[in-house]
Amino acid sequence: MKILHTSDWHVGKVLKGQSRTEEHIAVLAQVVEVARAERPDLVIVAGDMYDTAAPTPEATRLVTRALSALRGTGAQVVAIGGNHDNGAALDALRPWADAAGVQLRGTVRESAAEHVLEGETAGGERWRLVALPFLSQRYAVRAAEMYELTAAEATQTYADHIGRLLGVLCKGFGPGAVNLVTAHLTVVGATMGGGEREAHSVMGYAVPATVFPGSAHYVALGHLHRAQQVPGPAPVRYCGSPLAIDFGEGENTPSVAVVEVTAESTAKVRDVPITAAVPLRTVRGTLAELSMMDGDQPGWLRVYVRESPRAGLREEVQALLPKALEVRIDPEMLPDTGASARAAQRAGRSPRDLFSDYLESRGHADEDVQELFDALYEEVSGHS
Repeated sequence: MKILHTSDWHVGKVLKGQSRTEEHIAVLAQVVEVARAERPDLVIVAGDMYDTAAPTPEATRLVTRALSALRGTGAQVVAIGGNHDNGAALDALRPWADAAGVQLRGTVRESAAEHVLEGETAGGERWRLVALPFLSQRYAVRAAEMYELTAAEATQTYADHIGRLLGVLCKGFGPGAVNLVTAHLTVVGATMGGGEREAHSVMGYAVPATVFPGSAHYVALGHLHRAQQVPGPAPVRYCGSPLAIDFGEGENTPSVAVVEVTAESTAKVRDVPITAAVPLRTVRGTLAELSMMDGDQPGWLRVYVRESPRAGLREEVQALLPKALEVRIDPEMLPDTGASARAAQRAGRSPRDLFSDYLESRGHADEDVQELFDALYEEVSGHS
């Protein structure tokens, strides 16, 4: 059978005030085109379809249309909730999804059977897919209890709970079918893409690849935005995001994964690049160097300015490079001042002196800013 594995669409993403709706329309249209060209038997969307738990109607319309279009290619479609998604809201869409032929799993349900999906390809290959949406630490304990695990086990780690859940859900894996798992989580040893939500990616949420059974033919993961294979007892893979979500992901290659596998063979995976989004680029230089750059070159920019900070610098950079969404002073241009030195400087100093010292320590020796502070301080303190 053939599988198209995608995840981490983050529809509704706003980058430094810049809407990315048009990019998402183009990106998801390209994902659908890949599905039409590859003709997979199954499409797996491994979570984070949305960027926020409260998506706009426009974002919901885009996601549902994309899922419907993927189903329209003839593939079976399974989508799970991620940590950015509102799992309960996704479950509320299940009547629509069922009518559209899309199998949607937003949260972990009381019946384990809800998360074990089965099907058969047009060529007669049987498949079985365990679909595990994102679970917070608190709900991982509740889910473990639902599946009749002992109370003593409730004190164990997040990884222990995920391992036990997968053990219950995957117990039906056996010969004669392609055994698949999809989940939205962090696996130890994987490399972060650069734009993930750190609170749900740090070690407290990381699980070892050994939570997945060796009987799985392929594990389709979402959550980390860089396409990569993770060593494990089965083929464990992140497909990555089909577009760079934040500037930390500028070096990633947006893609989807196409997997070919049978019940008797090892999964063969290839990444198909998705090129429709505007690239995110980071540039560095002085104002003179930045003025030499081609401001019309494609890509949103993060600019590290190699100048001392001063009022109006951001505006000067954006006048040179209108696509600069983020402007920062290059860290190398900031003086390194220690906490002890700052504490010593504060002793017996007036607010004006302290603010002046602060400006100087940050390289902001700007008389206009100092005068504005003086005026505001006099206003609030009653001095004339």
